Amino acid sequence: MKNILLLTDFSECSINAMHYALQLLKGNVCNFYVLHVQRSSSYASDDLILSRDSIYDAIIKKSKLKLMKLVNKFKNEIEDENYIYKIVVDFDSLTDAIKQMKASKEIDLIVMGTNGVTGAKEVIFGSNTINVIRKIDCSTLVIPEEFEYRIPKEVLLPLDLNDSLSSSAFAHVLEFVNRFSNALHFLRINPSNEDSEEERIDNEQLNYSLKEINHKYHSIKSVPMHYAVSTYVQTNAIDILILLVQKETLFERFFTGSSTTQISNKIDVPLLIFHS
Repeated sequence: MKNILLLTDFSECSINAMHYALQLLKGNVCNFYVLHVQRSSSYASDDLILSRDSIYDAIIKKSKLKLMKLVNKFKNEIEDENYIYKIVVDFDSLTDAIKQMKASKEIDLIVMGTNGVTGAKEVIFGSNTINVIRKIDCSTLVIPEEFEYRIPKEVLLPLDLNDSLSSSAFAHVLEFVNRFSNALHFLRINPSNEDSEEERIDNEQLNYSLKEINHKYHSIKSVPMHYAVSTYVQTNAIDILILLVQKETLFERFFTGSSTTQISNKIDVPLLIFHS
């Protein structure tokens, strides 16, 4: 059984992400924890003063009713007897709420929507996507705004010099590809013009572990990762982008201005993060 955490702020963006996950995981036995993190700024003081219930009830009750309506909508739209829904409302920071859910419910996958970074006031997940990826050690699926579900047949996996095809994260990639995909596209990003030792090791690993998987391997030299990825997605029929995150380089790779941050600030296809 898989335990899936669906994050929602009731925006169309987050609801679309939830819908994508429900379509993607059809046929699996899943516990879906539908989490709304309540912010105090969204309630006026009158809401608390006039309430006959406790302050907690005044804050939580409205959100629980909205979650129940949302879950009922999904039950009617996507009938799957293997799906169990559980609603949760928390009054906390987003990342702290997720950490608590991951620890208590043994979450396998976090699902969230993003509208990118535009400089305007964001819905909660537009501005918090990177924080979740940086601070939560859990597989995370990020769905761009208005992206319509399609089977992720073509998968793109960019690799920098820190990424290894012998890592535990790559084992998760193979599991995903074996279930959903027709082809796995590799972009090995080399900051110099020289052939790298990583490319030689890649070829050995590919000959060993991808004999029965249709794959394409490209070595990209002296091109920034975010530019190479964006160009490849625009010129190929890519359905999903996968990134690997190594614990020892987590801070550096997700520091403001890094390649990964630039990629995930603006994505045109779903982004799936696997941590090692």
